[in-house]
Amino acid sequence: MPKINGNEIRPGNVLEHNDGLWAAVKVDHVKPGKGGAFAQVELRNLRNGSKLNERFRSADKVERVRLEQKDQQFLYENDGMLVFMDSETYEQIELPAEILGDRRPFLQDGMTIVVEFYEAEALNATLPQKVICKIAETEPVVKGQTAANSFKPAILDNGVKVMVPPFVGQDEDIVVNTETMEYSERA
Repeated sequence: MPKINGNEIRPGNVLEHNDGLWAAVKVDHVKPGKGGAFAQVELRNLRNGSKLNERFRSADKVERVRLEQKDQQFLYENDGMLVFMDSETYEQIELPAEILGDRRPFLQDGMTIVVEFYEAEALNATLPQKVICKIAETEPVVKGQTAANSFKPAILDNGVKVMVPPFVGQDEDIVVNTETMEYSERA
């Protein structure tokens, strides 16, 4: 694995540090008036989610890890485990439902997601950025109401609450951004 200097760490890099795998969340380069410059790095553990703040000087060497990304197709859920199939080799893997966190309701049958692996261990799963959902219930459309930055609450068919513009009605399909969990556009 390649070693990089402490001042080359960028947000999103995955590092092997203190016998664990850590993702760099935030990196601040600090040049104090006295002493050498350093990078103040906020790290998040990929296995258990704990956070750590660490200082790396430019002379410090850290292991940079490359995660292998594979497309996996969602098949079904079984006892809190999500079953995925590799689109190329047709191998099936099981991942805990917690790997998706609060974005779990947006996972739909047959959806292809990206799973990041370190050796044979699955560490992270990413949904597509935009997902089409149907509005289960919302307030009715009011004629003559302007769309000037006024939003109304709506409940999607997967149970998630989002704010939608006033012109969007019940049983309509909308596109939801899975990163911000907000309304994006009509489908």
